[in-house]
Amino acid sequence: MNTVVSPVNVEQRQKLDIQAGDTVRVHQKIEEKGKTRIQMFEGIVIARKHGKEAGGTFTVRRTASGIGVEKIFPLYSPVIDKIEITKRSKVRRSKLYHIRDKAAKEIRRQMRNVIMMDTVMTNEEEKPEEVEEEKKEEVIETPTPEENKEAEEKSKEEDKKEEKTAE
Repeated sequence: MNTVVSPVNVEQRQKLDIQAGDTVRVHQKIEEKGKTRIQMFEGIVIARKHGKEAGGTFTVRRTASGIGVEKIFPLYSPVIDKIEITKRSKVRRSKLYHIRDKAAKEIRRQMRNVIMMDTVMTNEEEKPEEVEEEKKEEVIETPTPEENKEAEEKSKEEDKKEEKTAE
């Protein structure tokens, strides 16, 4: 007699067919101070590992207030109350780890735009001529190779003088 006692409906979880590129909403049970509540985590599945076997996992990524958060969920965990597939996207890769870098690049790009917008917004009250003068002051001139060599020679000479004074 083989009786399997499991709080998880294994057959139902096997039929889910979660793939990379799916947008899922995972309802997770959390116990705090003797009470159990359900917390949702919604994001893109970036990886699925170990198939439908007992140790199968899937990784979900989402950005929360500009920071990327990833959670690895066991497929047959009793802590997971429900898994909803909200959207299915067609992807050409089984592991979407490149999304990490892509998201970081987009955030950097957005931050550049925010900074530019802030400077423009503060300068709107001023006259346009003053804005141009400020932009000219912010420009940093890069030294030529000859100037770099001269600066290196000066720093070497200063180092030698310091060594002699230390002796």
